[in-house]
Amino acid sequence: MAETSWLHEIPQMDRGDLLTIRKTLDGLYRDFSRAYGETIESFFTPLLRFLVWFEDLLISSPWWAVLAVIAGLIFAATRSWKLTVGAVAAFMLIGYFGMWEHTMQTMAIILVATLMAICIGIPVGIAMARSDRVQTIATPILDVMQTMPAFVYLIPVVMLLGIGKVPGVIAVVVYAIPPVIRLTNLGIRLVDREVMEAATAYGASRWQRLVGVQLPLAMPTIMAGINQTIMMALAMVVIASMIGVKGLGQPVLKSITNQYFTLGLLNGLAIVALAIIFDRVSQAYAKRSQAHMGGPAHD
Repeated sequence: MAETSWLHEIPQMDRGDLLTIRKTLDGLYRDFSRAYGETIESFFTPLLRFLVWFEDLLISSPWWAVLAVIAGLIFAATRSWKLTVGAVAAFMLIGYFGMWEHTMQTMAIILVATLMAICIGIPVGIAMARSDRVQTIATPILDVMQTMPAFVYLIPVVMLLGIGKVPGVIAVVVYAIPPVIRLTNLGIRLVDREVMEAATAYGASRWQRLVGVQLPLAMPTIMAGINQTIMMALAMVVIASMIGVKGLGQPVLKSITNQYFTLGLLNGLAIVALAIIFDRVSQAYAKRSQAHMGGPAHD
């Protein structure tokens, strides 16, 4: 007891002061959401309309047409008949077990969230690679984003925008964007300095060096970041279902609350199937891109 007596000597914040700070911060955020919530919500209206249109397109289109488009995109990205046939078989099994609509809803959310993460993450990664100051500022923010429990992301988003598709997409993007930012930064920084000096000697501008040299050489690393972003977005599906995001996450959540083992297992396996398909396709596309540029393909 004597050895731990020093703990009592550490000054601690009074509970009343802590409660006052918490109430003040809660009040400020509540006032902010009431004052600017509608404005922020209207800002995301185009995203909501696009998401609803894309989801309706996937659900209302004939299953064979959607399957044909998916198969065509997979083959165009991978040039692998085995992977294409395997993906088609997986989607047909998903449809056979009655999970087609939920799967299309999940695909809509994942594809839109991944596209947003790429559009935001790659420019941020490029800025980090070009400026040590930006990297110093962004790194702790990314650390917090990656270590913060996923449920915590839902609190400010729901308070500001309520429940629905848009808050779900925002939560997924915030949770899944760090890998593509980090690996874009890493990939560009790993480009050989001698290659950059040679490009400069040939009179290439800063933009030409970025587009013609750095991004192509960093593409395998960037694709690895995109792959991880997709995996993290899929991992967020079940959690996002708690704020009204429709898809495979809702049956899983229902199975947890009602102890429906089979329902949860089948929908969980459907999420796993999507994860495997996205993973294999993105990896195969990265290898093809690297081989096309003449770099060594890694297994």
